[in-house]
Amino acid sequence: MNAFSLSFAPLLPWPALLALGALGFVGVGLALAARRPGALLRGLALALALFALADPALVSEDREPLKDIVAVVVDRSASQTLADRARQTDAARTELERRLAGLDNVELRLSESERADPEGTRLFARLSSALADIPPERLGAVVMITDGQVHDIPEAFDRLGLKAPLHALVTGRARERDRRIELVEAPRFGLVGKDVVFEARVVDSAGDRAPVALTVRRDGADLARMNATPGATVSIPVRVEHGGPNVFEFEIATAADELTALNNKAVATVDGVRDKLKVLLVSGEPHAGERAWRNLLRSDANVELVHFTILRPPEKQDGTPIHELALIAFPTADLFGRKIKEFDLIIFDRYSNQTVLSQTYLENIVRFVNEGGALLIAAGPDFASPSGIFYSPLGRIAPGEPEGGRIERPFRPRISADGLKHPVTRDLPGGGSEPPQWSEWFRQVNARVTRGVSVLQGANDKPLLILSREGKGRVAELLSDQMWLWARGYQGGGPHVDLMRRLAHWLMKEPDLEEEALRARAHGRQIRIERQTLKEASDPVRVTAPGGATGEITLAPASPGLARGVFEASELGLHRLQSGDLTTLVNVGVENPREFQDVVSTMERLRPVVAASGGTIRRIESGEGVALPRVASVREGSLYGGSDWIGVRRTNAHVVRAIGVAPLALGLAALALLLAFLMATWFAEGRRPG
Repeated sequence: MNAFSLSFAPLLPWPALLALGALGFVGVGLALAARRPGALLRGLALALALFALADPALVSEDREPLKDIVAVVVDRSASQTLADRARQTDAARTELERRLAGLDNVELRLSESERADPEGTRLFARLSSALADIPPERLGAVVMITDGQVHDIPEAFDRLGLKAPLHALVTGRARERDRRIELVEAPRFGLVGKDVVFEARVVDSAGDRAPVALTVRRDGADLARMNATPGATVSIPVRVEHGGPNVFEFEIATAADELTALNNKAVATVDGVRDKLKVLLVSGEPHAGERAWRNLLRSDANVELVHFTILRPPEKQDGTPIHELALIAFPTADLFGRKIKEFDLIIFDRYSNQTVLSQTYLENIVRFVNEGGALLIAAGPDFASPSGIFYSPLGRIAPGEPEGGRIERPFRPRISADGLKHPVTRDLPGGGSEPPQWSEWFRQVNARVTRGVSVLQGANDKPLLILSREGKGRVAELLSDQMWLWARGYQGGGPHVDLMRRLAHWLMKEPDLEEEALRARAHGRQIRIERQTLKEASDPVRVTAPGGATGEITLAPASPGLARGVFEASELGLHRLQSGDLTTLVNVGVENPREFQDVVSTMERLRPVVAASGGTIRRIESGEGVALPRVASVREGSLYGGSDWIGVRRTNAHVVRAIGVAPLALGLAALALLLAFLMATWFAEGRRPG
C-alpha cells in the first residue's frame, strides 16, 4: 500500500526561518493596518518565499504491513500438575491458538516455562527471552496461562518495557485448600552432641486452627512427635548426632481435601561439627611411646588433652600410700565418676590392672562405652599377664583376648584382608607394597579376635589392631606398644599420623570412616551412590522417590570395600535409598522448593501488574471444561478488555519497500509562481495615485 507525507529540508536553520517569518509578517501586519495597497500580496509573496526556503517535498512510501505479535506464555511449572490444572492449561492453549488464528494480521509467539526451575515459576523471564528479538512497537498483547503462583513479578509494570496489554488466564479453582509446613529458622551448622533449634510454622489456606500432628525425623528415623497449631510458630530442639550432614525432616498430617501432600514435609540439612575432641590419656608407666602419644594428640588444635602418667609400676609396691607418691593427686573421682561423660575418647596406654582405678571406676568406663563413648587400649607387655587390663571389667568390651605370652621378634605390620576394605586402613601410605614400606616393630601381644574385625596384622599373622562396636560406643585395641618407632622415623618410620587420625575419627563416628555405610550425593538430577562394606559384595540399592515410585540399582565394584553407581532421578525432592539395613536420604534439587511453598491458585499476585497494563485477569475453570473470553483487535489507546473479551492492540507496524520524493518549491513552476506574486504586488502598488 502507498502512504503520502510532507517532509521539509530547510535551506536555513529553522530558528532563522522563524525569525524571518516573524519580521516579515510584522511588516505585512503594519501595512494592512495602514491600508497600504498590495499589503496582502506582499504577505503571500513572503509566505511563498519562506515555503521555498523550507524546501518542502511530497514523500510517497510503498509500505508492507507487518503482523501484530501476540506472546502467549504457558506455565508448565510443577504446581500446574496439581488437580486438573494441566488439562485446563492444554485446553486453554489450544482454544487460544484457534481464536488468535482467526484474527487478521496476527503472529503468535508461544513460550512455555520450565517445570523444574530452582527459582520457582519465572514467567516474566520467559517472556523477556521470547520477545528479545521483537521491537516493542510490534507487540499487540501478552497472554499468560498460569495458576497465578508466579515468582518473578516486577514491582512496577513500567520495568517490563511493554507497550501492550497483559492478560492472565488463571487455572485452578476458587477456594482451593492446601496445608503446608514452612521453616522460619533453620540452622545450617551445629555442634555434635548438642541441640539446635528449628522454628517451623504450619499454614492452612482454609483458616483451620485445629492442631496438626507434626513428626520430626533425623536421617530417616523418627525423633519426636508433637502437635502444631496452624499460624503459630513452634520451636523444635533436635540433637546433632554425628559429624557431617544430619538430614532432618518435619512432616505434618495430610488433610483429606488438600491439593497436595508434597509441601507437608520440610527438609533441612545440618552439618555437624565438633567443637573440640576431649581426650583422657592414662599412661600406666613411663615408656618410650608415651611421648609419641602425647605429641600426636597435642599437635591437633581440635584436641583438648588431659594426660596422667602413673609413675609407680606394679612391681614396685612397697606399701606407700598412693596419695603420698603423687605430686598432684590423681582426681579419679572426677575423671572416672562425675565428669567421665565430658570426654569423647579415653586412651589406656600400657595400663595394667593397678589399684589406682577401683573396679567401680572401670565399670563406669564400660558403661561410658556402651552409652556411646570411645575407648582405645594400647596394650603393653603386661596385657597378657594376670594383672593385665583384660582381666578387669574392661575385658568384657576388649575385642582381643590374650592367648598367653607375647611375640618378640622383628616384623612389619601389614594390612589385613578386612583392613584393605576398612576406611581406617585402606590406602594407608606405604601399605600397598609387599613388604610394606614402613619400619619394623619388635613386640606384640599374642591374642585372638573375640569380636569386631582385625584391620592390621603382625607377626605370625596375629591381629595387631582390632576395631569393635560395643553398645552405642566403640573400642579399638592396639596389641603392641611399638608405634613410637614410626613416630621416631626408625627405618623410615610409618604412617602413624594418618593411622591415628583415622582411628580417632572412626572412634568418634565420623561418617566418612564408617565400615558399613551408604552414601549419596545429588548432582543435578543425577544421584551418585557409594556403598562402603566389609562384605564380599554389596546389596542392591532401592531408591524411593518423593512421589512413592521405586527403582533399584546394582552397584559396580570400584575398589576393595567400595562400590559405586549412578541413578537418574525423574522427580525433584527427598529420595530415600536403602541397601540391606542401611538407609540414607538425598535431596534432588533445592531443599523445600519454592514451587511448592504455596500452591493455591490465585489472581491476587498478578492483578496489580495486569491492571497497570490495561489488561484483564480471570479464571477459566468452567465445570468440566474451560471458558475463554473472545479475542478482538482494538485501536491504540482503546479499552483492552471487558467482562467477556480480551483485546489485541493494533500496532500498524510496517516495513517500507520503496520511497518517492517530489520537491514542491523547486523548478520553473515555483519560480514562475513567485514572480507572478511579485509582479502582482508591483502592479497593485503602481496604480496608487501620486
